Amino acid sequence: MIRISTFVAAALSCLSLHAAEEKPNVLMICIDDLNDWVGFLDGHPEAITPHMDALAERGRIFANAHCAVPVCSASRVSVMSGLAATTHGSYELGPRYEELPALDGVPTMQRYFKDNGYVTLSGGKVLHHNFGGKLAGDIDRQLGRTRSATPKKPMNRPDHWSRAWDWGAYPEEDAEMSDYQLAEKAAAVLKEDFEKPFFLTVGFFRPHVPLFVPPKWFELYDESSPDLLPRDSKEDITDLPPNFLGINEFAAAPTHAAVVEAGKQRSLTRAYLASVSFVDHCVGLVVEALDSSAYAENTVVVLWSDHGFHLGEKYHWAKRTLWEESTRVPLLVAGPGIRPGNPCGEPVSLIDIFPTLVELCGLPENPKLDGVSLIQQLNDPGTAREQPAITSSYFGNHSVRSRDWRLIVYEDGAEELYDHREGGDEFVNLAGKPGYEAVRDELARWLPKNAVPEFKEKSERDKRAPK
Repeated sequence: MIRISTFVAAALSCLSLHAAEEKPNVLMICIDDLNDWVGFLDGHPEAITPHMDALAERGRIFANAHCAVPVCSASRVSVMSGLAATTHGSYELGPRYEELPALDGVPTMQRYFKDNGYVTLSGGKVLHHNFGGKLAGDIDRQLGRTRSATPKKPMNRPDHWSRAWDWGAYPEEDAEMSDYQLAEKAAAVLKEDFEKPFFLTVGFFRPHVPLFVPPKWFELYDESSPDLLPRDSKEDITDLPPNFLGINEFAAAPTHAAVVEAGKQRSLTRAYLASVSFVDHCVGLVVEALDSSAYAENTVVVLWSDHGFHLGEKYHWAKRTLWEESTRVPLLVAGPGIRPGNPCGEPVSLIDIFPTLVELCGLPENPKLDGVSLIQQLNDPGTAREQPAITSSYFGNHSVRSRDWRLIVYEDGAEELYDHREGGDEFVNLAGKPGYEAVRDELARWLPKNAVPEFKEKSERDKRAPK
């Protein structure tokens, strides 16, 4: 554990509205299925995200951040427990936090802060299955979790597609959207008086499918723009092992071939961008409320997404892969004592959030964490990290992402190796090519050993239709 740094001392000494001995509040904003299509990550040239960009400008951007598991439930279990999938045993869409034997007695982040003097509030999608059962007491006040209404009839999806994969300009007004309603509730909370420091978690659902947002957000984007198609080619997948190429055969997302055949690629991509801009507006409502509150100078803000999202890259849609589009996520931290500056390019994992907040808020060390505190990188973004970011998807498949490289090793021994100094598209698989053995071996030493078996009776992979 890194000792409480001069950074933390400076952060606590600058509090102007509360006594110096009081701890900072925490506002944690988590967003579902948001990839790097935000302005502060330059993930898409047309992405319009002014509110998240403004927040990023006043804090530290972690430009090389990655999820622990590229699917909702397991990723969020990892974040809230501070443990990797190889420790808790959930590698795909699956069990509740409280159902995992490895997490028996392991507190959620919210419970840990509550046990150390914080009042905890949560609304929207935070844990995939909510804080229920044995976890109900982790949250002092629930702000609710609802879903926006959807059209009674399909708007854009072909009839044979999953109902989740529909999109369009609906409803008419932001106020009809559950994310907007949640933002208003969170804004109201920030006007209240708290006798103890608070830990407020706000979980926004968009840009998760179905991609319905009001018309004004669609109007921001031109469906004829050439940027709505990925810079990709058939050659990109000819050098790949077949492991994850057919992953949508056992997931709800359509295949790339189905999207192209239906002529929906531009329309779907536009809907995703519209949804990103909508959720950016919701983030802005909450941050603006914080800025005008009594807690503006004494609140740490953390924003992250649970995993990335493909929109045709590598002929794939949605998530679950171990490629950059699926693992890379927005992550930023702003607040007292955090000086704006250059983004951090070191590899970090979402499981690093828990130990970072523990140290930043001066709480007792939590020994049951796999992540590593980011305090040094909050102080100086150029501070090197030896440990790469590990992502696991389905038992036995792992990615190791360093500052410049990605190694993927599949359960059957197949491998992929990419040099990110040559760009982030991962077009050329260097695994097995002469001259890269030393790089491969250095990354491979971080591959998980003695991973906890998958805690799920039947994997999604077993649903694959026989050939």
